[in-house]
Amino acid sequence: MKWRRITFPLSGALSLLAVVLFFTVGLNFGIDFRGGTLVEIQARNGAAADLADIRSKLTALDLGEVQLQRFGAPSDVLIRLAQQPGGDEAQQAAVRKVRETLGDGYDYRRVEVVGPRVSGELVQNGVLGMLVAIFGILIYLWFRFEWEFAVGATIATLHDVVLTIGFYSITQIDFDLSSVAAVLTIMGFSVNDTVVIYDRIREMLRRYKKMPLDQLLDLAMNSTLSRTAITSTTVILSLLGMFFFGPEAIQSFVQAMLFGAVVGVYSSAFIAAPLLIYFGLRTRPLAEGSEEESGAPRGAKART
Repeated sequence: MKWRRITFPLSGALSLLAVVLFFTVGLNFGIDFRGGTLVEIQARNGAAADLADIRSKLTALDLGEVQLQRFGAPSDVLIRLAQQPGGDEAQQAAVRKVRETLGDGYDYRRVEVVGPRVSGELVQNGVLGMLVAIFGILIYLWFRFEWEFAVGATIATLHDVVLTIGFYSITQIDFDLSSVAAVLTIMGFSVNDTVVIYDRIREMLRRYKKMPLDQLLDLAMNSTLSRTAITSTTVILSLLGMFFFGPEAIQSFVQAMLFGAVVGVYSSAFIAAPLLIYFGLRTRPLAEGSEEESGAPRGAKART
C-alpha cells in the first residue's frame, strides 16, 4: 500500500497523456470504421513482394489513397484502398482493377469491403457497446459490494480503458471491431481480478477488525497474489502464442490484450485496493466475545 504514493501520480500522468494522445494523434481506424477496401495478397512461389512495383501500379489506377504494409513473411502484403465514391459496386470495381493490374503473380488471401453507411453504424454500435458494458459493470458492483468497493472497481476499470486507448493512439495499430472486443475483454479481465481481491478484503474486514486498514489490504493482496500470478501468466502465454503464430487479422486484438493483461493486474493491486484508504473505509467496532474476528487464534482469549 505504501506504493500508492507513487502509483497514483504515475497512473494520473499516464491517463492524462492517453487523453491528450487521443485528441491530438487520434486512433488509426481500420477499414471497419473508416470504410474502404482491404486486400491481403501473397506472392507466389515464396518470392518477396516488390512494394515499390505494387505501389506504382496501384497509384496509376487513380483509386485515391493506397497504403501498403508488409507483414509476416516477405511475400505477404496488406493493401488498403480508400473509400470509393459510388457505393459497394465502386468498391468491388476497385478490387477487380487491383486483381487485373497485379496479374497472376499473387494469391488473394483476404478481401474485405466496408461501405460508409456500414462503417458509421459500426462506430455507433462499438461506442454504445462499451458504454453499456461500463454501465452494467457499475450496476453489478453497486449491488455486489458497498459503495466504496463499487466506485474503486469502476475507477480501476476506466483507468484500464483509458490507458488501452492511449496504447492504440501511441502505437497506431489498427483500431477495428476486434479492438472493441479487446477493450471489452480487458474490462472483464480487470473487473474479475478486482472482484477476487475485494472479496478477500471484505472477508478479512470481518475477521481482523482491529488491524490497521493499510496492513489489512496488504495481507489481502498477498493472500491472492499466487492466484493473480497464475491466472495472468496463463493468459499472457496464450496471447503470446497467438501473437507469434496467429494471422495478421487478430494482431491488433492480441497486442492490446497483452497490454491490457498487464495493466489489469496493475490497476487491481495498485489502484483499486489503495483507493479504499482514501474513501475512508474503516472496520466495524469489535463485537464482544468474537475471538476469531479480532484476529486472535482459535482457543486464545481475545484482548479487550
